[in-house]
Amino acid sequence: MPYFDTASAAPLHPVARQALLAALDEGWADPARLYREGRRARLLLDAAREAAAEAVGCRPDELVFTSSGTTAVHAGIAGALSGRRRVGRHLALSAVEHSSVLHSAAAHEAAGGSFTEVPVERSGAVDPAAYAGALRADTALACLQSANHEVGTEQPVAEVAALCAEAGVPLLVDAAQSLGWGPVAGRWSLLTASAHKWGGPAGVGLLAVRKGVRFAPQGPAGERESGRAPGFENLPAIVAAAASLRAVRDEAAAEAVRLRALVGRIRSAVAERVGDVEVVGDPERRLPHLVTFSCLYVDGETLLHELDRHGFSVSSGSSCTSSTLEPSHVLKAMGVLSEGNVRVSLPMGTAGADVDRFLDVLPGVVAEVRERLGAPVSAPPSPAPVASLVVDALGRRCPIPVIELAKVIGEVPVGATVTVLADDEAARLDIPAWCEMREQEYVGEEPADRGSAYVVRRLS
Repeated sequence: MPYFDTASAAPLHPVARQALLAALDEGWADPARLYREGRRARLLLDAAREAAAEAVGCRPDELVFTSSGTTAVHAGIAGALSGRRRVGRHLALSAVEHSSVLHSAAAHEAAGGSFTEVPVERSGAVDPAAYAGALRADTALACLQSANHEVGTEQPVAEVAALCAEAGVPLLVDAAQSLGWGPVAGRWSLLTASAHKWGGPAGVGLLAVRKGVRFAPQGPAGERESGRAPGFENLPAIVAAAASLRAVRDEAAAEAVRLRALVGRIRSAVAERVGDVEVVGDPERRLPHLVTFSCLYVDGETLLHELDRHGFSVSSGSSCTSSTLEPSHVLKAMGVLSEGNVRVSLPMGTAGADVDRFLDVLPGVVAEVRERLGAPVSAPPSPAPVASLVVDALGRRCPIPVIELAKVIGEVPVGATVTVLADDEAARLDIPAWCEMREQEYVGEEPADRGSAYVVRRLS
């Protein structure tokens, strides 16, 4: 069964498995102790730290291991904000950061601080000049991911880091999605990552803090990991994480070329074989293994279940998933379609035949889901035109409001409007996205007795 969701968690790398088993035998003792077993464990911990620091591009004494990538993000942001509290309490971040960064920002605001979200372009990347405009005299910290976890777009980290350095603001980079492919360029100040994203075991994160960055760890003090990650180190997992990071880096150059070609094949074939689809994210500045597309008139949860039934494990940033009723904040910030969203992220070693089979299966699955939902299969006929129409989609979840809009748009003359009444939050994103895809005019949103009224003008 092809597993195409390595952006969530990569399969355990063989080197990680070997290192983990070996470290269970050799690294079980307390590395803080001076007896033989403790010294052996300390040697393993030091070697893992050196290997990880080399991959990150920092000094070993600048890097600590945490219990997860999320913990690393929370500790990094809290420590940097506290260390620079005399400067101010303002935080800058992009609108497409991982939820761990957004949660840290919300907690900071609840504690009396403030933050600014820098908008992104339709590709998902920030404009460095716009990011620089969000930096203020009281900005204590800036955050920018190296590459987006939902659409794969790489961020201009080096350019933003230079602007932050010029402004005297440290930059924290969430490198969870990209670190397995190579080091992060630029003059960043703090960096976080998560081992299970590159094929290491879950439960290991990295936090690097450059020398000279003011940093005050929050919470009760601990004696381990420079006081920045309290608790007993999970030494076998740390050893496996460092060993697998070195291994995937050795394979990264060749695999990046191969997987980029497979992803390019998906990007082209999806656009050719599946009608009414939008491939999102930057087509060039992107991770080599990840592609995301959104299909009109499709329920994302049903689409994922159907693909799973055909043997493909993929994920979604769609609003229509079982875990959330809210649209993906990433897709929302980009202004792209959120319904019927599919993220394909290929693990190293993915066979071309598996990708070809996915592309053979996908069009039929999408067509079946659309038919089940009663979506239009061709341009509707044009009966006697009416001045305007109102579509009542209240109480109905995505993609039904957009499907109903598509069914009736041809019934009004060019220049007339269709008003869609909807109380599903996803409609606020998906109706404007549909208008852009179908070259119709989105007039705007108006208040209604229930939900909102979304007005669309027919242009063609």
